[in-house]
Amino acid sequence: WDETHFGKMGSYYINRTFFFDVHPPLGKMLIGLAGYLSGYDGTFPFQKPGDRYEQHNYVGMRGVRLCRLLSNWLAVLCLSVQLLELSKSLPAALLTAFILIFDTGCITLSQYILLDPILMFFLMGAVLSMVKCNSCADRPFSASWWFWLSLTGVSLAGAMGVKFVGLFVVLLVGLNTIYDLWDLLGNLSLSLVMFGKHLLARVLCLIVLPLALYTAMFAVHFAVLNRSGTGDGFFSSAFQSQLIGNNLHNVSVPE
Repeated sequence: WDETHFGKMGSYYINRTFFFDVHPPLGKMLIGLAGYLSGYDGTFPFQKPGDRYEQHNYVGMRGVRLCRLLSNWLAVLCLSVQLLELSKSLPAALLTAFILIFDTGCITLSQYILLDPILMFFLMGAVLSMVKCNSCADRPFSASWWFWLSLTGVSLAGAMGVKFVGLFVVLLVGLNTIYDLWDLLGNLSLSLVMFGKHLLARVLCLIVLPLALYTAMFAVHFAVLNRSGTGDGFFSSAFQSQLIGNNLHNVSVPE
């Protein structure tokens, strides 16, 4: 059923028809982009699970399969590297990678039009970036420290932009940041000015940057979906007047 649902969402992006859904737009936009780049024309109706795709080019919609599999492989890499970073045990990291590679759930998820592989990639990316940033604690404000801190913020935006389940990794990174700042505040050799710089860096990279990217996702979402569709009725008349093909298109709507 989920493949039918998210396949239809991807088709909406290709046809640029407006719709309303409970999930944030990033994952569905990536699915639509994958279908568009692979030659899918957005005409398959996705009416019920099990319908034959026949001549429709659905391979790209199934994640440009290579892209989905790559997401899983990158998740394996992220998990292995972060375990190696945390445990300093190569056998433990290799065992974890082996288990995840041959996990039936991961293999199955990577074959269908679903948000979960994309979500897993951003979740693992956020945790890996957080762990790598922590490992750079002895050289704050270095290029590598800024890179991993910024990448953590980008990954948080990605996780939240795919599903609201991404809030859990936001909570994890938030608790880690609070602990880190509390530890810095207790360091008597660190001046308040330097502590303020640490605080500002985290606010910029872990709050401002993710919020800006999350907002930009919706800006792209509304810019692409400029034609009347199934989701018009959930929004105001003023909004509907901006959708091509809507009965209120270009009608002057009073405030």
